[in-house]
Amino acid sequence: MTGALFDPVDWRALFVPDTPLLETFVRGTCIYLGLFVLMRFVFRREAGAARISMLLLIVLLADAVQNAMADDYRSITDGLLLVATIMAWDYALDWIGSRVPWFAELVHPRPLLLVRRGQMMRANMRRELVSEQELWAGLRQHGVRELDEVEAAYMEGDGKLSVFRKGEKRKSRG
Repeated sequence: MTGALFDPVDWRALFVPDTPLLETFVRGTCIYLGLFVLMRFVFRREAGAARISMLLLIVLLADAVQNAMADDYRSITDGLLLVATIMAWDYALDWIGSRVPWFAELVHPRPLLLVRRGQMMRANMRRELVSEQELWAGLRQHGVRELDEVEAAYMEGDGKLSVFRKGEKRKSRG
């Protein structure tokens, strides 16, 4: 009776991909871009403090590495190619977004006005599924007690709330 410790290693199964490399690349591309689009347009406010693409990258990398390590792919090469594909798309979207203005708006959403001169912008709130209670929770975190104190409040692309009070002086940059 031999123990698993002394069983021979199947080097071919370990390093030779089971899945055609192009299929692995296409699968990784479709999943990453599909989830990115869904998260960008559906889950804007759920992102919290992290960039949507960063959250997506972490989740997909964890899953891709787990599959390769758990022998679902049977080869390390399959897992590494999937990880490289996902990382390449994450880098490519950020790179294009930093150089192409219209694409930057697609990848990094503009701030959405939720309060203007003490008035809730209810159409914008409905569009992003922000309830009055959620808005008030964010305003209270900024020390706002009355809506009249607010010149403007925006939901940023990362889901955070930015609040500008009436009478606040702008800080100069320099």
